[in-house]
Amino acid sequence: MRSLPPLASIRVFEAAARHENFTSAAEELGMTQAAVSYQVKSLEAWLGAPLFRRERGRVALLETATPLATQATAAFDLLNDAVSRMRAADEAQLTISSYGTFSNRFLAPRLGGFQLDQPDLAVRLDVNDALVDFARDDADVAIRVGRGDWPGLYSQFLMRVQYAPMASPDFIETYGPLDTPQRILASRVLSPDDRWWINWSAHFGITDTPPVPAIRLDSQMIEGNAALAGQGIAMLDLALWTDEIGDGRLVRLGPAIYGRSSVWIACPEHQRNQPKLKAFRDWLVAEAENHPMKAIIRRDPDDPRREVDLDG
Repeated sequence: MRSLPPLASIRVFEAAARHENFTSAAEELGMTQAAVSYQVKSLEAWLGAPLFRRERGRVALLETATPLATQATAAFDLLNDAVSRMRAADEAQLTISSYGTFSNRFLAPRLGGFQLDQPDLAVRLDVNDALVDFARDDADVAIRVGRGDWPGLYSQFLMRVQYAPMASPDFIETYGPLDTPQRILASRVLSPDDRWWINWSAHFGITDTPPVPAIRLDSQMIEGNAALAGQGIAMLDLALWTDEIGDGRLVRLGPAIYGRSSVWIACPEHQRNQPKLKAFRDWLVAEAENHPMKAIIRRDPDDPRREVDLDG
């Protein structure tokens, strides 16, 4: 176990030794001259030996204290270099935490464009459906679904969520017609106990659907792939399945409704103005603004945090 004096005293001594002037050391450290004198006296008391010769209006470093001053300066230089390298490495890498479906369907296909815009920034995408803890986890910024009111975090609106039942043309041809909510719900629904299905059913006044044997999947990404394979009807976010809807591989069945949450970009409040975080937020918001379905994912003009269920 190391036996060292208080670091604050060593820091003040090192500055005073370089300047051989308490006033100059105080100016460098943002302290008063009296505070510098107090720290030096505290260190002398801890060491049991004087460090400076005090003369009228000035101080001089004692020869016996020179090795300590030299080593202290070298140690602080090494520490400064290590901190500088660490900060440079941190500023050169952006770690994004994002939930699986958004990562796969929206972020990953576009992230190369951000890398081209920021060639000196290394980007790492951590795909995780768990809510990131910025105090514990290695993440700079997160994509979250909610109402944007997380304590201690700065959150910027990205897009609203609008979802509808979707199925492949082959499935519709085999199991159709699927032209009413009742017929849709009576067909082969994927993950029927998912809250999106419950909310969508309730929107049309259907609250008494009995539980039936069904395929239950644990993510929208898997449900969408199952729907593409003709395995059933999936409740999917329109904005994340644009290509499949556009080329006819998925067909929207019935009206879409807005979810009670939106997608947000979140980061610690005290880090919101870091250049790399601002660059990422600006880029991602622009990508959402340029989305083919931007008309349905725009911000609620009144309050995006308010719970709403609207016809699409």
